[in-house]
Order: sequence, then structure tokens, then C-alpha cells
Amino acid sequence: MKNVLFFTLLAVLFSLSTVAKSTVANTVEIRDSSNHTSKWSISSPETKGVSATDLEKLHQEFENGDHGYINSFLVVKEGDIIFERYYDVDYIALTKLSKLEQAGIMKKNYGDLAIAQYNYHDPDWHPFYRNTKLHTIQSVTKSVTSALFGIAISRGEITDLDAKIVGYFPKYKSLFSDPIKQSITIRDLLTMTSGIKWDEFTHAYTDPSNDAASMESSDNWLKFILSLPMETEPGQQFVYNSGITILLSHILQTSVSMPVDEYAQKYLFDPMGIEDFYWKKTPKGLTDAEGGLYLSTRDFAKIGLLYLNNGRWLDQQILPKEWVTSTMTPATDTGFSGNHYGFQWWLAPYEGGKEKWMLSGSGYGGQYLLIIPEHNLVMVFNGWNIFDISRPTKEYLSSRVLKALAS
Repeated sequence: MKNVLFFTLLAVLFSLSTVAKSTVANTVEIRDSSNHTSKWSISSPETKGVSATDLEKLHQEFENGDHGYINSFLVVKEGDIIFERYYDVDYIALTKLSKLEQAGIMKKNYGDLAIAQYNYHDPDWHPFYRNTKLHTIQSVTKSVTSALFGIAISRGEITDLDAKIVGYFPKYKSLFSDPIKQSITIRDLLTMTSGIKWDEFTHAYTDPSNDAASMESSDNWLKFILSLPMETEPGQQFVYNSGITILLSHILQTSVSMPVDEYAQKYLFDPMGIEDFYWKKTPKGLTDAEGGLYLSTRDFAKIGLLYLNNGRWLDQQILPKEWVTSTMTPATDTGFSGNHYGFQWWLAPYEGGKEKWMLSGSGYGGQYLLIIPEHNLVMVFNGWNIFDISRPTKEYLSSRVLKALAS
């Protein structure tokens, strides 16, 4: 009888420890500007009025592979982590053949200029950085770059968003012979309305007809993007253009006299206690602000909390509140499913939002950082749906979590 009780108790303890491990992992320390630490508290969904059953159902679907390749799912409500799950995918086995196939295609298309770290089937680089917990956030890197512009404005290093960008590129002055190109402003870059002819959606990222892929396989990204002709007047039409954010990287580096990744570490990451990250560089050493940043899932969520709290982190105003407000104002109609665009952030309508907006960072393969101020809510989804299964949309994923709130 004692043996039965002992093994029963042991099984219960093991079950509880397994649930705790898969749900909350380790408690995070958050540093304030005085280098004090505080714990990022963890609560159950029910204490925040959220249905754990609904969140568990979505988690089970991820675990079953119903939505393709998902790596992490995290929900923060009112500043507390209320749900956190991670999923194991063997990307080495999954890409055993496609890694070499993609490398061959890139070699054929771009020759010696083909860059291994932009082979999206290479498990050394995607979705995790070299077998670490740092996950690519792809184009949500653009949203982090936008935050750095807000910091530079607050520090007086950038003073005018309506300044013409031509002055930042004296080395490429000959590429601004078109008077229309000379009229492009920083604001036009931030809102993806530069007017530069660009297409990165029609063709795959291994096709040289894809402008983003061709830029990533060139030896000089700035020259590549600035050499392209104008298609429309600046400020008139939204065209999603990853090359634009490379121009922003150069403008920021020139303005602050520091590489963008170093500036981010000093004025954004360190104050928020983000100690581990990796940021790719272009062949000329420029920080890849269009898609090169890797963060852990929890640190990814911190960026969302910063915006949810109007740019404030603990006792420090890191971003100007006005910058967050401007970012979250739906300035540009994208023409995609009612989505608008702020400063390198998507703004999406959501069910029951009453004409309010969900702020969204969205990246290739299924990187989503979703912020709904109305519900004091941040959601993070990391995945790598670049294979044979369509990735779930941000609208679908957010609707599932909002359903848990409604329940």
C-alpha cells in the first residue's frame, strides 16, 4: 500500500512539474534604469478573465501541427504572462534536402554573391540562430527599427521626418538624378510610400525577379535600391518594400554616428533587460534593419509591452508617447484586407474592435507581435511556415485569443 501511495504521489509531482515547465518556463528579470531588477509576474488566464480552455485548445492545435510549423505561443495580459508554450520542430531533418536545393538555386541565380544566411532553408540561420533560443523575427525587425527612430527623435539626433533623404546619400548623388526621387522624405520611407518601383510579392524569394531577394543577394544593398526607377510620386501609394528599411538603417546610422545594432543595444535593449540578440549585417556592414534581427520569444514580447505602455518601460520613458501615438495612427491604406500602415507597423481591424486597431508586427514565416490596447493585451507567435502549409493569418490568430477573452 505504501508503495502504491509513493508512486502515485511521484506521478502527481512529475505531472505538475511538467505542466509548470511547459507553461511558464523561468521567471524573467526586468531591469529599470537604476539597474534594479523586478520579476515579470506570471498569472493564470482565469485571474485575468481569460478562458484557459480556449487557449489550451489553440495550443493543442499547434502541437498537432494543424497550423503548420509553430515554435512559440505567448500571451501577456495586463503586464503578466498568462500563457506560454513552445514546440519542438526538427528543422534539420525538415530541410535536409531543401537546404541544398535552395543553395543551388541561389548559386545559379546570384553566383558568388549568394549569401548563405539568406538561404531560408538553412537550419543554421532559420528559424533559430545557430541552435540557440534566438528566433528570427524577420520583417518585425522593421518595427524595431521604427522604435529606434522614435528614440533618435527624443534625443534630438533626428529632427525632421519631412527632410529629403537625398542629403543622407552624398556617395550616391548620381542615383538621384530624377527630381521626383529627390523629393522622397524620411516620412515616405517610414510609411512605405516612397514611390520607388518594387515587387517582392509576385515571385518567390529564390527568384531573381523578386526585388527583396535580389537585394539580399547583391554586394551593395543601398546601391541596389537607389538604382531603381520611380513608379509614383512619393507619399501617394503604399508599396511594401523591404529595401526602404535598408535606407532607413543608413539614415539612422548617419544621424546617430553609430551602427544601428549598437544604438539599439545602448538605448533600447539594455534599458529593457534584453541581453541576448543577434542582428545580421549586409555585405557592406550595414545593420540589416529589414529582417535581420533575432530575439527570444519573451524579449520579443517586451517590444510589444513597450508600445502597449505608450513607450514607457518601468520608470523610464524610452519612446516618446507622441511617437507611439503616431505609429498607431492608421496613416496609409495598404489595400490589404482593410489593413493600414503606421511607421513600419501594420494596423489591422479586429472583430469587436469598434473602429479601433490592432498594432501588428508581421514577418515572413509567421512572426507576429500583436498589440491590442483596448484589452491590455500582447500576443507573440513565432513559426516557420515557408514549406508546404500556409501560415495562419494574424487576424485568425488574434481572433482565437479574443474568443478566449470573450469566454
